[in-house]
Amino acid sequence: MLTSTRELLETARRNIFAIGAFNVYNLEGVKAVINAAEISRSPAMLQLHPSALKYGSSPLVALCLEAAEAATVPISVHLDHSTSVKDIDRVLQDGVRSIMADGSPLPYEQNLEFTRNMTRLAHSYHAIVEAEIGRISGTEDGLTIAEKEAKMTDPQQAVEFVKATNVDALAVTIGNVHGEYKSPPRLDFPRLEQIRMLLDIPLVLHGASGLPAEMIARSIQLGVCKFNVNTEVRQAYMQALKDEICGQQEKDLLEVTGEAIAAMQDVILEKLELFGSVGKAHLHETPYATVLAAAAHRN
Repeated sequence: MLTSTRELLETARRNIFAIGAFNVYNLEGVKAVINAAEISRSPAMLQLHPSALKYGSSPLVALCLEAAEAATVPISVHLDHSTSVKDIDRVLQDGVRSIMADGSPLPYEQNLEFTRNMTRLAHSYHAIVEAEIGRISGTEDGLTIAEKEAKMTDPQQAVEFVKATNVDALAVTIGNVHGEYKSPPRLDFPRLEQIRMLLDIPLVLHGASGLPAEMIARSIQLGVCKFNVNTEVRQAYMQALKDEICGQQEKDLLEVTGEAIAAMQDVILEKLELFGSVGKAHLHETPYATVLAAAAHRN
């Protein structure tokens, strides 16, 4: 069932587990997420990266919304890492009610202004907004400790940022990176603990691909209630296609795509187990229409 991201995150936060947010690019990815969520009776999120939105446009958005609506477990649909006013406005018009307004590549003051404007726009649609301060990249493993710390989320600045923008969730940078970790990950848990003490909104950690189980568990205990996963699922998809296409036995198209779905599904099932959301679908019982009606009444 299509569910509010706010309701997913708040329920996860109250019950000390996290929601897996998986980037999808096509029907196979959507099926893998929904299948894994239904098998494990877990809530989950379908995330659209800007590159996926550019590729699939409104039909891909419609696919995600329809699949979420038809699912037997709570699923929300989220626009990930968008720096485009046009794209954010378009997906809101298409019915997406969860976005990440990503001004983190900008200088702080410009990030604040962009995020504040996008939050006003999204809230006018009764949508929720995730934002980011600090800077996560796929190359931060090569930085010195001082350089890496300079890019991390400053707890006091996070308080100022959330108050000024009125965002609903915050992605924090505590040593996490996008893509593969080139060296063993080192997360700044004291920094995360301080942020959690100062802020009363859901916290998000990007770059969950490759994080060991103990770091996932510690992050959840310190208030992270959403993890973004992309790299490992994409790798499983590409490897399955390579294995099937280059194999000795010639196979039908649907057999090949079925194997790719199964490969992604296995990775997603493993992540849902790590995030502690398996068997938690029953905790999310509020229909999305009820959530939207309540939001409209408040406004």
